[in-house]
Amino acid sequence: MAKRTFLITGASGGLAQAIIHQLSTDDFIILVGRDAQKLATLYAEIPHKAIYAIDIKDSQAIALLVEEIAQKHGQVDVLINNAGFGAFKSYDAFDSAEIAEMFAVNTLASITFARLIGHQMASRGRGHIINIVSMAGLIASSKSTVYSATKFAMIGYSNALRLELADQGVFVTTVNPGPIATGFFDQADPSGQYLASVSRFTLQPQQVAKRIVAVLDRPKRELNLPFLLAAANTFYALFPRLSDFFARKVFNYK
Repeated sequence: MAKRTFLITGASGGLAQAIIHQLSTDDFIILVGRDAQKLATLYAEIPHKAIYAIDIKDSQAIALLVEEIAQKHGQVDVLINNAGFGAFKSYDAFDSAEIAEMFAVNTLASITFARLIGHQMASRGRGHIINIVSMAGLIASSKSTVYSATKFAMIGYSNALRLELADQGVFVTTVNPGPIATGFFDQADPSGQYLASVSRFTLQPQQVAKRIVAVLDRPKRELNLPFLLAAANTFYALFPRLSDFFARKVFNYK
């Protein structure tokens, strides 16, 4: 396989680690996160890499980074937008600053990376943008109002972007997993109660990474997993009122 250049945001996260360790050692990986030293430690054994630490809430910093990457490393073949965080609490427990921060990280940063790098890919006539979103962007649940909103927005953007880039040889894939056993829940669910209650749906990061790596060279529209939650999404679309009832009365785990 020819060497590819990857750019991965949120590179210190558990899913990012699982993806990176399943890539070819011939690939060049651009690791983007908040802590350069942490990234250097995590990926000390990765032979071909570049590490960048930025605040992805700063759109100007992203623009400067994308320009620097283009100058130093050339074309990005695969962009994986993986950065994100969540908080599960009542809708009226959020303040404006928390809401703005979650949108800045989960939605606006990914849009900025996709817009700038997508333009470069379109100019070259090939590339793949993979947006790690969430099943929460397809099926809303209580106590995830802001998180779901950021993810619904990202799915809408991805679906429209896919249409615009299709004739330019650029693929856009959304990955919509259910809960994954990563450090995400250290912040989203500090008590551990939610993660314990959905253990039968919980995915291991290696499982999700394997599915993502398998579609890197394919125009896959979306990956919805696990199967039970993918089926629930179909049910949700066909029977929305009944789905709302079950979500409130039967499957409300938060």
